[in-house]
Amino acid sequence: MRERRAATDRRRAREFEVFAAGAAGRLLHTAALLTAEPPTATPRAQRLLEAALARTYAEWDQLRGEDPYDRTRRELALRFAQEAWRVRRPGRWSGRWGGRRAGGQGGLLGGLGAQERLVLVLQLYEGLTEEQTASLLGLPEDRARALCARAMSALRRTAPRGEAGP
Repeated sequence: MRERRAATDRRRAREFEVFAAGAAGRLLHTAALLTAEPPTATPRAQRLLEAALARTYAEWDQLRGEDPYDRTRRELALRFAQEAWRVRRPGRWSGRWGGRRAGGQGGLLGGLGAQERLVLVLQLYEGLTEEQTASLLGLPEDRARALCARAMSALRRTAPRGEAGP
């Protein structure tokens, strides 16, 4: 019995290692976009990804046909949202989360609110539809659509304009 359990644990660990080796780079990039950290220094993004991967590993046997990348991405997004909620509104319950980040870091995406950034990254970088994004975040579809439109409008206003040639 003990040997069977050990063999199952080894198989599970190998499967997870293969998944993590293939997906960690893209997931870290997603996390870095969410946290609006520069590509050279991503401590928050790395913590988010480690926590999301740990949760996926803990639930590996319960995936039953579910894509582990989708599960990890969902966990990453929800952890980011929870963190943004705690940072933005400590001790308050208001139904809103994710104001603008202090300090102006994060380049173009750093000027967006956490909720706007989350919706934008899920839809434009991860390729989720409005319906999938809304479902993942527990938002109405029109709210996800409005957040994406507001984020795109903000990006258009703040994006550096290309200069005309000499």
